[in-house]
Amino acid sequence: MEGICLKDFPIAWTTDPMDEVLKFSIQLNQRSHRVSHHIFHIFEVLEGSVIKALSSMYDHVYTIGPSQLLLDQIPETGSYSFPGYSLLKEEAECFEWLESKEPNSVIYVNFGSTTVMSLKDLGFIASWCSQEKVLNYPSVGGFLSHCGWGSTIESLSAGVPMICWPHRLDQVTNCRYICEEWGVGVKMQGSKVRRDEVTRLVQELMGEGGRGIRNKAVEWKEKARVAAGPYGSSSLNVDEIVKQIIMMVSLG
Repeated sequence: MEGICLKDFPIAWTTDPMDEVLKFSIQLNQRSHRVSHHIFHIFEVLEGSVIKALSSMYDHVYTIGPSQLLLDQIPETGSYSFPGYSLLKEEAECFEWLESKEPNSVIYVNFGSTTVMSLKDLGFIASWCSQEKVLNYPSVGGFLSHCGWGSTIESLSAGVPMICWPHRLDQVTNCRYICEEWGVGVKMQGSKVRRDEVTRLVQELMGEGGRGIRNKAVEWKEKARVAAGPYGSSSLNVDEIVKQIIMMVSLG
């Protein structure tokens, strides 16, 4: 990860060495050296240098993202229709609202499933919706996000530029890549953000000054679709993983 600074590293929640989340993270990293295959929800060209470095450390490294685009490759039949990957009930009313808006006129705001907020008079508020579907609406021109990885890769896949407001864990690292490496976002400055700062960033992202960022977002959208296409790197990696699993099962 060339050029990365200390401030860009994932933020720990606590300084307590007995914290359960911290202990789980340490155990996860220790176990990574004992597994036979490493599978990452990214696509190869997105973090080519990182994948190259990991491949020099481990024998079997696979990129299989974006998963939502791979799922689009599954043909629907009369007896089966893929239901999506959300386990929560979604509100369909927001899509009617999005249909009524002009292209690239809506900022979608979502801080993840663990953030509790009470907001009034901010356009349309839904408790839960299909983020992938929202981001692919023509009326959505930007995404104000905490930069969790799920939100990040869905935004890249949809070609939607981002306003980044990271809070914890890998979000700060993702933010750094979004803004500096991939060129598809702008970052909130400081932990306490005033409304005039939000206004400035929205205008920057969706105005004439943000044209370069929006163009970059479209470029990454196309790269994501190529990776998840029939002969793309992610599709081929999924096929190879399936072959590896079948081989391991057959050998007992």
